[in-house]
Amino acid sequence: MATTSFTPRNMRKPPSPAQRSKFSVVDMFAGAGGFSEGFRQAGFRVIAGTDHDPDALATYGANFPEAEAILGDIRGPQVRARLLKATRSASVLVGGPPCQAYSQVRNHSRVIDDPRNSLYREFVETIRQTLPLAFVMENVTGMDQMGVRDQILADLTLDGEYEVAAQVANAADVGVPQTRKRLLFIGVKARCGMSPPVLFDSGATDAVTLARCTAQRRPRYDLVFQQNFFSSRLAEALEDTDSLVAVSAQQAISDLAGLPVGNRADDIPYGDLPGPQSAYQRLMREGAPSMLSNVQVPRMQRDTELRLEGIPQGGNHRDLQDSLLERYITGDRWGQDNGTGKLSRKHFYAYRRLHPAIWAWTLNTKADSVYHYDVPRALSVREFARLQSFPDRFIFTTDPRRGMIEGRHDGGPAHSRYRQVGNAVPPLLAKSVAQSLLVELNALREREEIRAKAG
Repeated sequence: MATTSFTPRNMRKPPSPAQRSKFSVVDMFAGAGGFSEGFRQAGFRVIAGTDHDPDALATYGANFPEAEAILGDIRGPQVRARLLKATRSASVLVGGPPCQAYSQVRNHSRVIDDPRNSLYREFVETIRQTLPLAFVMENVTGMDQMGVRDQILADLTLDGEYEVAAQVANAADVGVPQTRKRLLFIGVKARCGMSPPVLFDSGATDAVTLARCTAQRRPRYDLVFQQNFFSSRLAEALEDTDSLVAVSAQQAISDLAGLPVGNRADDIPYGDLPGPQSAYQRLMREGAPSMLSNVQVPRMQRDTELRLEGIPQGGNHRDLQDSLLERYITGDRWGQDNGTGKLSRKHFYAYRRLHPAIWAWTLNTKADSVYHYDVPRALSVREFARLQSFPDRFIFTTDPRRGMIEGRHDGGPAHSRYRQVGNAVPPLLAKSVAQSLLVELNALREREEIRAKAG
């Protein structure tokens, strides 16, 4: 198919390599490093990343050897001192502090004053003590639903030091093959003449939905587009394998469909795989070594396989026949039994199949949160990473130390890798934020250079 010529709404041309400057970034609560990866792709120099999880920080250190990987609780004096030192030399601070905002409205207290939000307070205090040119804070949109946006905006302005704007962004609208809404707070120093940039997107998630059709004997799921010219152009972009405007699950992972179930080898030569089948796959393979990592596919019970065969592409537990809702179909007893003989509610989110023609829904931290659209199997960590827009050169690993060391989450190395991917900021979303910020930062630098020459 010919390449679709389509410009997303409000899209500015990103800075060229010649325009990319030496602006730098520090990543608080970095996890595996999705924020850092996006900013690095936009041309920023990554100075440091912090996290309390030793497995996530092992991944961070492996992928950002140029940066300082700071392990530990940022409320501790030594970790905090290292963080402040790094941030004082950074242009931008980014992070997604955990914030239990749900009690604030009921208690009529401020978010920053609640002791349970101490990590959020540390983020604000880091800005206050280091005063970077700009910062980005991201969090779940549930914070918006609880009515605390104005409180957080007030906290982050630091009594007029920063101009801050909030916006909700969906990763699928910037070319990530996954719908993931995030609430972004972008702040810039008020006295520098910058304005908080607006994140530019395609509007794809407003133009297309997946609808369940029950007219036939077996339900199916079809794409439904809004009836306007804008949506028709987005439909073309989504179908176009040479377009990066909107990316489907098939365009993201079709080249990995042949990974065998129960595969224990975590690396495979690219020569054993088909060539890239979309522009997105070519993008993900750029800069990758000869071996593709994180390709283990979990083993699966026969009961699960039978259920997946009964779920159409894009479907879920609602599409299962009554016989497939039995807790034990083949008689092989496995997992927890709730005593009813039927699947419990907690299983309902474990039986969802991707639809090949549209992006994935929001991934969580578990391997069984989504299944392949074509093959009845779970996804590998690499396929999770593709749906999050991590490039193939990005390797997910764990701390080699054994046992429950401080900060480690229970579940073992395999679960940790899924958790790291599922918790991450999609790099292409972070890159879009970084490119928007670069417009303001480069303009600031140009003004400073003009003043320096005039003086």
